[in-house]
Amino acid sequence: MRNLLQRHFDWIALNDRSYEFLFQRMGTDEVVSIDCETTGLNTKKDDIVSIAAVKIRRNRIHASEAFRVTVNPEAVLAADSIKIHQIRKQDVEVERPIRKVLPDLLRFIGNRPLVGYYIDFDVRMLNKDLFAMLNIGLQNPTFDVCDLYYDRKYGKAPPGTQIDLRFATLLADLGLPPRQAHDAFNDAMSAGEAYIVLSDLKARGIYLKRTTRSGPVHAPLG
Repeated sequence: MRNLLQRHFDWIALNDRSYEFLFQRMGTDEVVSIDCETTGLNTKKDDIVSIAAVKIRRNRIHASEAFRVTVNPEAVLAADSIKIHQIRKQDVEVERPIRKVLPDLLRFIGNRPLVGYYIDFDVRMLNKDLFAMLNIGLQNPTFDVCDLYYDRKYGKAPPGTQIDLRFATLLADLGLPPRQAHDAFNDAMSAGEAYIVLSDLKARGIYLKRTTRSGPVHAPLG
């Protein structure tokens, strides 16, 4: 989350005052689980091709209130990215560009905290277009389920513990059902479920069992 001084400068820099609600307290305990699929992993050159977001209220995911949209990107849909998210050129040709999608997304998420797996990537992708639109970045606090999982699994781990932070491993370890990966809605749902379970474990002071085998660190993968 941006610090108070940065938020003050962002409020001054905001070039459309109809979006001042992004700086206001929501008056709710809701959070939003969000995921973006993209043309690649370069936050400067690649673009978003789909976004999904679901609200979490009182530890329940409200899938019926989901935000789901396919985006027509400016960047080329490369074959490698199509193999991952299965979104083709013909699937996006009739869709709106991100500048037309962002207003609806911002009104859906408001200033609610955002939840996701490796969420920093999603925020950077959104901020690239948000800066062009409003001259500011997202103001929302963020919770990365990867960090929450690390805390519950490896926070007190001794040296030599094998670390695996892959999304599929995380979900299996939490006993959550598998879904087709690299689908924005599925990933947002899975991240939301992981957030609920991990928040409950933290509240009860429970840590996940781990092995002590030495081995490579398996870093987060979208």
